[in-house]
Amino acid sequence: MAKSKTGLFALGFFTFASFFIVIAFVSPYWLVTDGKLKDPKFVRIGLWEVCFNKFEEIHHWYDTVFTGCWWIFEEEYYIIHDVLLPGFFVATQFFFTISMCCVIASMFLSFVYLKKDRDDDIYLTLLVTLGTVLVIGGFSGLISVITFGVKGDGRDWMPNWEHNDLGWAYALGVIGVIFLLPAGILFLVEARVHKYKRLHEMQSRDPSSYTMQERKVGYSGGHTDI
Repeated sequence: MAKSKTGLFALGFFTFASFFIVIAFVSPYWLVTDGKLKDPKFVRIGLWEVCFNKFEEIHHWYDTVFTGCWWIFEEEYYIIHDVLLPGFFVATQFFFTISMCCVIASMFLSFVYLKKDRDDDIYLTLLVTLGTVLVIGGFSGLISVITFGVKGDGRDWMPNWEHNDLGWAYALGVIGVIFLLPAGILFLVEARVHKYKRLHEMQSRDPSSYTMQERKVGYSGGHTDI
């Protein structure tokens, strides 16, 4: 069950990317105060948690003061959901969640990939599926981090915007989704190479020894040039 260098490189990229993406997904350090203010109203925010320090939304007729770190969908935050959850941030959450789901699915597929032999009938399908899922996850994550990078530290969102910086969790998310793309592409390259190796082997064998599955593969790929 030895894997090719291409497959091993793809696994390495995926392992590296998934580690960073998981940390970014759960960490509340996408946007942070720079520490220069003595008493900042905004402290930090991640995809699912926000921290305030005596924050009061002046555009609402409420006297509620928000202090501490809470789940971003906490019931107490309902009155300021329009502030906490603008369209760009919801899009950031949505696309990064898709990326995270692709990572989770790819973990299972990678485990199956390590267990399968190259001669297995589903090996080629497994490579194509794994590569496609990773590319989808990479592009979804890329949309997410670009959206947040453009709008996250703007003057229209969190208070004291000039003292807010993109945090280390955001940086890890950027690195993670970038590394998902070569991982997926390498798995697709491996699938292509494996397909043509099988076709070459089939062409050099006695036709009577073909299995039905191999006949289908040979028929579907017979008119493709390398």
